[in-house]
Order: sequence, then structure tokens, then C-alpha cells
Amino acid sequence: MLMLALDTSTSAITVAVHDGETVLGDHTVLDARRHTELLAPGITTALAAAGVAVTDLTDIAVGVGPGPFTGLRVGLVTALTLGHTRGIAVHGVCSLDALAQGAGIEGDFLVATDARRKEVYWARYRGESGVPTRLSEPVVGRAADIPAEVRALPVVGRGALLYPEALPDGGEPLDVYAGDVALVAQRALEAGEALPVEPMYLRRPDALTTAERQAAVERA
Repeated sequence: MLMLALDTSTSAITVAVHDGETVLGDHTVLDARRHTELLAPGITTALAAAGVAVTDLTDIAVGVGPGPFTGLRVGLVTALTLGHTRGIAVHGVCSLDALAQGAGIEGDFLVATDARRKEVYWARYRGESGVPTRLSEPVVGRAADIPAEVRALPVVGRGALLYPEALPDGGEPLDVYAGDVALVAQRALEAGEALPVEPMYLRRPDALTTAERQAAVERA
């Protein structure tokens, strides 16, 4: 297996090439607004660092969120287009699962990422022997509205950095790393799990069609 993994659900535009055992090359840039401009050069850089060509790839893994609509869509469209062009499988990975993989925490913990609009995307996990298991489905909401017993857990992701009063026990990683996307995908594939590429937007995009805007005005 030679897998290209990428994620654009957080502030990191992150790409890695994984051979089933280790990351051969990677590239990550932090920029919450320039996913479109930075992803393609990041793929080129990661492939070059790994010493492989795009024609050598056998699989693609992509973070499916949850994440802000525009940034997340860039990664999904890129992965699906590349997979179709090369005729190789594309696998979808929950981006919060990848963040949990990178945390390396034993016991219960929380992953909370920036959802903008003063909200976070979050899910609860339990780590055991280096493998995190998701205990709840990803949801979006205010950090202060997360149940108190969950907010008291160790937290990874930018949620704790943005809302320390609600999530006091924050730590790293803050953003998704593509190498962890590859690890989560590989583990799931070895277990025979399906990894559909279905985006987790969790709410409607900020951009509305003309008809939607007119309907909103009429309801006001």
C-alpha cells in the first residue's frame, strides 16, 4: 500500500504519504483561509519528500470533517478528483478520529475543534493501548453547552485554546495531521470497515443561494 492522506478540516492544510508502516513524506501549513491555494502545492511537496510519483499511489485517505464548509470541501473534492483520475480507492476518515489518534491519551478525553460562530465540533473518546475509540457521535455547539463531566476531561484541538473558560484542560495536538489520517484509515481497512467519503458538515454552509436568501428575508 502507498497511501496519500490529506485533511483540510482544521487550520492545518496537511498531506502525508504513508506506506503502511511509516510516513515517507509530509507537508503541513497552518492557514485557516487558504486551503484552495495551498493544498495542491502541499501534495506535490509531500510526494517529492517521499520520493514517489502520483502514479505510484494505491490509495487515498481524506478527512471528512466535521469542519467548516469551504475548507473541508477543498480536501474532499481534491481527493475524489485525484482518485477518479488515477482509478484508485478513496477512503473517508472522521477528522476528529485523526486528532484523537494524534493525542496519544489513555483513558477518556475530548476532541474539540473550531467550528466558528463561537462554536466547536466535538466528540468524546477513550484511549487504550494507543488506540482511541469514539464514544459519541460528532456534534456542533457552544463549548459551554458540552456536559460538565465531559468538559472536565483532557481536551485536544483548538476548542480549548479558544474557550479555556469552558474547556480548562487543553493540550496538543491542536490540528489534524495527515499521518494520523493514514493510520486511522489503515486500521479501519485492515478491520474490514467501510470508509465512505461522506462529508460531516453538521450544519448548513454560510453561503446561501439567491432563493434561500430571499426565503430568509420573507420569513423575517
